[in-house]
Amino acid sequence: MEQNQLQEIVSRFAITGTVAEIAPLGAGLINDTFRVVTAEEDAPNYVLQRVNHNVFPDVDMVMRNIKAVTSHIRQKLEAKGESDIDRKVLTFVPSKEDAEKIYAVVDGNYWRIMVFIPNAITKQAVDPESSRDAGRAFGNFQAMLADIPVQLGETIKDFHNMEFRLEQLRTVVKEDPAGRVSEPQVQQLLQEIEARAEEMCKAERMGREGTLPKRVCHCDTKVNNMMFNDQNQVLCVIDLDTVMPNFIFSDYGDFLRTGANFTAEDDADMSKVGFNMDIFKAFTEGYLESAKSFLLPVEVENLPYAAALFPYMQCVRFLWDYISGDKYWKCQYPTHNFVRANNQFHLLKSVESHYEEMKQFIAGCL
Repeated sequence: MEQNQLQEIVSRFAITGTVAEIAPLGAGLINDTFRVVTAEEDAPNYVLQRVNHNVFPDVDMVMRNIKAVTSHIRQKLEAKGESDIDRKVLTFVPSKEDAEKIYAVVDGNYWRIMVFIPNAITKQAVDPESSRDAGRAFGNFQAMLADIPVQLGETIKDFHNMEFRLEQLRTVVKEDPAGRVSEPQVQQLLQEIEARAEEMCKAERMGREGTLPKRVCHCDTKVNNMMFNDQNQVLCVIDLDTVMPNFIFSDYGDFLRTGANFTAEDDADMSKVGFNMDIFKAFTEGYLESAKSFLLPVEVENLPYAAALFPYMQCVRFLWDYISGDKYWKCQYPTHNFVRANNQFHLLKSVESHYEEMKQFIAGCL
């Protein structure tokens, strides 16, 4: 976008200082992001983002969620007497038109501005140290929001609903739009999925029975969704668009699915796929250190199930897309989505082989 267009968007917000420069920031896959540099030394710099309303159709709900979450975390930090609070929770700038809103609509696009956190970095590497930090940070994030007094909205409907994902798969199997259901490898994987379906849907059943609560979860627990200071300490959790009510399994299992696989999720060499117990142990230690204060016994005892649930869910979703004719994920070759699904199934089997070891380790952390 042109500088004058970006300047006009920024002018819709109650920022401090004079804009000197606006430049692209990062390479996000969903939202367009820019760094806004101010001319005055005592004025903060900012981050300007266009929220992708194709991914998040109810942007108003997303931003109301974010405002409630960041306000609650700020109150918790203030009550604890924390210092440097502006670096430990994201600060969003209200729009000039409506001070209650932290976004503005310009030409049909949704924009927001947050204060840039100085002297902070993100990490990409997943190793035991960063995994422990991630577990501690996301567990603490959940702990601070365990008593939030408002009901958040569901920003992506049925995002981690296993029953819904299985129904999607079963529907497309009946329709078979790409003529792939009869392939022997597809049939074999479908049998493996159905054999586990009842067990893997138990979170939804326990939720309906009232034995498993939904809590405020981040729902995108990647290691690069945390900010670190120059002493390698976690400052805050970022990328809050997917924050919504969910079972705690979402934050726990989703991190392990990506972080604890020995190889990439589309590696075609299944001998390389496996569940890294060193990453599991580090993440679990950090997570339970900060989250065990509010977790129920039923949540803790099902953490190994959560570690299995997410490769299973992603296997279902990749196979659904393969049978659909590759409509959702970009593919580099015709069987790319099947390879992804098979990779996740092998990860699932590796997780299953570690069930007892995981249970014993978790018991030792309590």
